[in-house]
Order: sequence, then structure tokens, then C-alpha cells
Amino acid sequence: MRKASTTGIATAAMLIIGILLAAVLAGRTPEIHLEDIKLPEGFKIQVYCADIENAREMAKGDNGTLFVGSKEKGNVYAITGGNGIKKAIIIAQGLKLPAGVAFYKGDLYVSAVDRILKYKDIENHLYDKPQPEIVSSAFPSDEHHGWKFIKFGPDGKLYVPVGAPCNVCLEKDPVYATIMRMNPDGTGLEIFAGGVRNTVGFDWDPLTKALWFTDNGRDWMGDNMPPDELNCAPEKGMNFGFPFIHGSDIKDPVYWEKRPAGFTFTKPAMELGPHVASLGMRFYTGRMFPPEYKNVIFIAEHGSWNRSRKTGYRITMVKTQGNRALSYKVFCEGWKQGETEWGRPDDVEIADDGSLLVSDDFAGVIYRIYYEKKIQ
Repeated sequence: MRKASTTGIATAAMLIIGILLAAVLAGRTPEIHLEDIKLPEGFKIQVYCADIENAREMAKGDNGTLFVGSKEKGNVYAITGGNGIKKAIIIAQGLKLPAGVAFYKGDLYVSAVDRILKYKDIENHLYDKPQPEIVSSAFPSDEHHGWKFIKFGPDGKLYVPVGAPCNVCLEKDPVYATIMRMNPDGTGLEIFAGGVRNTVGFDWDPLTKALWFTDNGRDWMGDNMPPDELNCAPEKGMNFGFPFIHGSDIKDPVYWEKRPAGFTFTKPAMELGPHVASLGMRFYTGRMFPPEYKNVIFIAEHGSWNRSRKTGYRITMVKTQGNRALSYKVFCEGWKQGETEWGRPDDVEIADDGSLLVSDDFAGVIYRIYYEKKIQ
């Protein structure tokens, strides 16, 4: 596939800002302030594992291993230790933005921008310097929105997004701004959904099996527009509007007039906060939390980078019914104090005991949020 063309001064500026921000973060080790985190009554938070530099997507292995990707750091981590002291080891390094990890039938799949790698029988080879095989190299090499959250669906296929290589643009290659899927061996690659600017988190409803995903809204339309989105895609072939329209009804000032004849799109199931940077999400399928949390969606909101007053830096929750989203509210917050952040939630995962794991690529840790019943 061809590499994306240059998309203008705005895109170049954003890339420069991103590089500078990464450089700043690389030299900064924030202090952890768990006392700042506000949680619902009965919930508590602790550090699950520290020193996971640049922690991004998480995936659970069959034998209790937690795998964690990274972004600029280029590492893939494995966290072991059962219910005791957690130990993190680096099982891969020097990769290109290996943000996404997915576990399937004993093998670990890792996204590395234009490639999907597979580490076979990984839990039996954690300390063997495992070597990957390339499952697919069919993806674009653009680094702008090139890091990928990946996950296997109920159909046994690996879902791989391809973000727009820009803030907002209309590329000729139809693979951009999509969610794709393929068989575990890399065959059968196809577009599942289009009009998706940049999803960095998705999961399937445990009841309906429909795909739900977060999508980051475009920049440079002001502090309060457009919203980030939570979308539902129960079937293949749906389009979610990018770059022509944002949120439910915000027409793009440039691309709306360039929409194709007969253009239709699916509105968001829920509009999220503008610029909150909604990333990893999971349906809660554990048994630890109270009944009202069953099957709610937890979303890691990484936090804004270009808003006059920062927003996000929290975990939110959305209740659903069928393919409809019913409510959207904050579950926990406190990683931002005033206009200063000390952590940035990136992904959420349901631990085997039903607690909620949260990765933080800014503080470089994994948190564990758990519920303790009060003794009457």
C-alpha cells in the first residue's frame, strides 16, 4: 500500500507538537498520587505493577500473564506473579510503536504500525527472547495515527484499525480511516467499517456480540467541538462519517462539500467529551463490582492536549441496552489536578478476579481498581 501524501501545514504542526510532547514525557517521571483519585463508595485503587514505561494496550494470557504494549518506548511487557508481587519483564523491544497486543489460542499478536507480529506459545517462552513471525505487512507505514489497538472478535478474526494519516483529510486509498479484520494467519484482510478517524479502543457486547468502539474527534475546531464518539457497529459495511461530518451533526468546513453522492452515515451511539482522547474501552464482565456495573462500558480518557482548559484524564462509564447507549458519566478521576496532570489513563482490562486494571502511559504504571463490600 502506498504511503499517505503530505496533508498540509496543520498536519506537520501536529506531528512536531507530538514529537516535542513525547520528548518532554520521556524525561519526566511523575509522582503517583493515588490519594487524589476520586472513586465511587466502596471502590479503592492501588498500583498493580510499576515501571511499565509508556504502558498502552493490555491483554490477558491463559495462564495469568498480563501483556502490555507501548508506543514510543518500543517495548512489549509481560507481567507475572499471580496474586503476589508483580514482576514485569520485557519480551520484545526496538519495535515501531507496538501499542497493540492481543492474545489468541496461546499466541501473542503485536501491532507495529505496518506489521502484525505473532509470538507463538508465548507464555511458555517469556524468558527465551522470543522471536516473532510476521503475520501481515499489508498496512500503511504512516506514523500519524499509525499505532494500533488490536483485538480478536467473537468471530475469531483479528480487528485492526487504520487511522487517518492526518488531522482531517480525504485519502484515495480506502484502507485509511477504517477498522479492518483478518484471519489469525493474516489471510482474508477486509474493511469492516469506514469513516472512523482514529479508534484506539473497542470491544464486543457480551450479549449482542455487536462491536463498540471509541473514536477520537478531529482537532482545530475549538475547545468544545467536535465530540469524541462511542460508536456501535453490529454489522459489516457501516460508515461513521469521517471526514465529512463529526459527531452527530457537525459538518466539516472543508470536506462536507466533497461528500459523495448519496452519502449516508451512522451517528454516534453516544457523544463523549470534546478532546477527551477516548482510548481503551471494555465491557465489564467481572463479578467483583456491584450488579449495576454488569456489562457497562468503561472508557479510558487519556486527556486533551490542545484545549485551553484540559479535560479528560479519567475513567468514564457508559450504560447500554441492545445497540443503544443510555448514559455517560465519570467513574473515577483525579489524574489531573487543576491544569497539571500526573497520569493519563490509556487502556482498561478486566482482571480474572473482577477488578479493573488501568494502564497509564504517562506515569508508567498499571493500576488496579477493586471493590470492597462494607461489613454491616
